[in-house]
Amino acid sequence: MNERLASRAERLDAYLDETGLEAVWFARPNSFAWLLDGDNVVDRDAPVGVAAAGYDGDEFHVVTDNIEATRLLHEEVPHEDVRMHQYQWYEGSLASGVAAVSPTPAAADFDVPGFEDVDAGALRHPLTDDDIEAFRELGRDAASAVERVCRQLEPQDMETEVASGLRVTLSAMGIETPVVLVGGSRRAQKYRHYTPTQERIGDYALVSVTAQRDGLYASCTRTVAFDAPDWLESRHEKTMQVEVNALAATQRVATEDGTAGDVFDAIRDTYDEVGESDEWLNHHQGGAAGYAGREWFARPDADDPVTVPMAYAYNPTIEGAKSEDTVLVTADDIDVLTTTGQWPTTTVTDATGDVELERPEILHLDAE
Repeated sequence: MNERLASRAERLDAYLDETGLEAVWFARPNSFAWLLDGDNVVDRDAPVGVAAAGYDGDEFHVVTDNIEATRLLHEEVPHEDVRMHQYQWYEGSLASGVAAVSPTPAAADFDVPGFEDVDAGALRHPLTDDDIEAFRELGRDAASAVERVCRQLEPQDMETEVASGLRVTLSAMGIETPVVLVGGSRRAQKYRHYTPTQERIGDYALVSVTAQRDGLYASCTRTVAFDAPDWLESRHEKTMQVEVNALAATQRVATEDGTAGDVFDAIRDTYDEVGESDEWLNHHQGGAAGYAGREWFARPDADDPVTVPMAYAYNPTIEGAKSEDTVLVTADDIDVLTTTGQWPTTTVTDATGDVELERPEILHLDAE
């Protein structure tokens, strides 16, 4: 068994022992990718893929129909370590196929009659060494694509044109874009989720992306200005301060076995400290990232455990400004993943003075 599967088996053995179950199955794309490092998606709109991956305490299994079995075996799953089961496409369904081969009692992350539900997110963290290496590559590639597009912006560009450029650039790197937000100077001030329209970006733009490859998700935001409003710099600096304090709090809370609610308290305190007490009410603040855009969100009284090593993507906003990157937090370090070293940055220190991070500044371009 390869090292990746061995680490998954160890985590799932503990889950099966704790729950008294005989098997667990995953058909949602992010958890299928987490388990087998493969892609079970054909229809991007479907919440469940075309195959389910399972573990019974001894072996890994994949169930799919005869349409997909050969392709998945050749291209998506480590066939030497996985037993493939197939059913005729016209004779059954993924749920009935899993039920036919699985020992019971069992759990699944999709609807299988008689099976319990499994909280896949809780099994996916903390990150393993393999996850971290793949995350570093994704973060670097995603940031590179976003920054290349941003450097080419002009005030007359339409938001939709910028979004198309981002999707094409990322797709060429094998990266999907479940979230692409481009807000020009008018709409970035009016909306927190500036879904792109055929409006020209004007004096400045916020560009935000959540990128997905091999099941992992990385998010980042960059700000580009041509003739920025006077207040933009100040608000941008405040959002960077909130983000750095959130990351420092995450590291501290993790060592204290705290919760996402404890991190949120630090976030809300920082909004108070920078004189923007009510701004957290207008947008979620982000949270843990991994095999989902956010594995959990920092919110009041959230009881999600804060673990390390884990990726975190906080995204504080103050009207018209936003700061966001995906960052690896360990017990000893805080390391930005969505970075290239080619974007202008400034050093931001957290409230305790213990954490210093390079955060992306506003990129000022000449209007042509």
